[in-house]
Amino acid sequence: MNNHIAVDIGASSGRLVLGTFKDGIISLREIHRFSNGFAERDGSCFWDIDYLFDQIISGLQQAKANGITMCTLGIDTWAVDYVLLDKQGNRLQEVYAYRDRRTDHVIDEVGKLISPAAVYEKTGIQQLTFNTLYQLFAHDTAELAQADQILLVPDYLYYRLTGRKLNEITNASTTQLLNLQTRDYDEDLLDLLHLTREQFPALAEPGEDLGFISDTLMEQYDLPQCRLIVAATHDTASAVLGVPAQSGRSSAYLSSGTWSLLGVELRQPIHDAKAMHVNYTNEWGAYGTYRFLKNIMGLWLIQEVRRLDGERYSFAELAELAGQAESFRSLIPCNDPRFLNPEHMIEEIRTSCAETGQPVPETPGELARCIFDSLALSYRTYLAELEELTAGPIEVLQIVGGGVNNALLCQLTADMIGREVLAGPTESTALGNLVVQMISVGNIADIEEARAMIQRSFGIESYAPRPNPQMDEILNRWNGLHSAAAGRTSK
Repeated sequence: MNNHIAVDIGASSGRLVLGTFKDGIISLREIHRFSNGFAERDGSCFWDIDYLFDQIISGLQQAKANGITMCTLGIDTWAVDYVLLDKQGNRLQEVYAYRDRRTDHVIDEVGKLISPAAVYEKTGIQQLTFNTLYQLFAHDTAELAQADQILLVPDYLYYRLTGRKLNEITNASTTQLLNLQTRDYDEDLLDLLHLTREQFPALAEPGEDLGFISDTLMEQYDLPQCRLIVAATHDTASAVLGVPAQSGRSSAYLSSGTWSLLGVELRQPIHDAKAMHVNYTNEWGAYGTYRFLKNIMGLWLIQEVRRLDGERYSFAELAELAGQAESFRSLIPCNDPRFLNPEHMIEEIRTSCAETGQPVPETPGELARCIFDSLALSYRTYLAELEELTAGPIEVLQIVGGGVNNALLCQLTADMIGREVLAGPTESTALGNLVVQMISVGNIADIEEARAMIQRSFGIESYAPRPNPQMDEILNRWNGLHSAAAGRTSK
């Protein structure tokens, strides 16, 4: 079988991508694209999970109309958000979005019951207010008690397609509930939430074969014969699998999308006090790996600016306007929680700049420049931390994902980190999803062969660092802003 479909759903959009290969080259074709986003209702934020399922069905119908009669299919989405099912397999509630503010102070409440150090030693997962541990702690206890099964978002979509319930490991690890030693749900943390192990399905590895799409759906819709393969369902896990083979140099990856995920792939986790102090995470990867990385507020910042500006400019046009604006005029500490889900991102950025005595960005170009300069400096800071934590020099940074299309940000990143940046491919998440399917059915031997094929199949752009005569002044300002924000967050 040489037709493989990746369902790749992010926080702002989703798509179905067809992957085929011939003579060692992988080819991609987008079949269906749709928008996504959470909606606020009665003071809470929710995803429309039924809409997402309907879009998968619509995409598969389009695939059948285009002559695809048989295929494999894998699903990846964002992490941490969950679905509660009753004993009949029906959804108990709408699906909360991780930017919902119900968890704003939950970390402190949980910390009174179990120390953050103990949680980190068990799980190796960074402290983020929206981790599933804290979402479940904030959830209505009576409703949780009614839950027969708890699935994450991609697991639920697999369930809707096949009737099979599972918790895929790369996404399940982001819940901050899996124990690194037992490689299962941690009993102490489940007790803390008044939950049982039986409320979570069995853990599944990427590559597991779930069989064909349900007969009920086949009878109801005109669909291809789809064999469902468990992808690395966390989109970052798939994106890392889609990083091309390196040429013998030590490298880190930056998955650049709504979030920026900066890290390295390891065979053993690093969950000591030092890693905890700077809040690095050990998310489980496919094929016995760990994604040791830092979450950085990414292109969400410019996505919100564009939305609030009425979408007058495309992202490419905003990058062009940023290129015309004065560089390093105004900076923001990107990982300050104030930017997670503010009521008005533009005003939050302007207020941050005013509070720190900087010029206030007024125009779309000045706002975009502020964001891109600040992101590049964030990457510098966290790359230095990553080198220290892993005790090894990093020679090159490989950027994958949507941020690859922003040449200004790629060049700024090279300039700020002082080393080569390799940018591409854009479609790394879909590629990581697809190659797991190809390996599972035996079309590709292993992930090493897959990454070599990705390297051959897609253009990679190189950005060399350029000197900046004002670097010392820029870094002094940035370090002050970053340190002040980090100090406020740690209190």
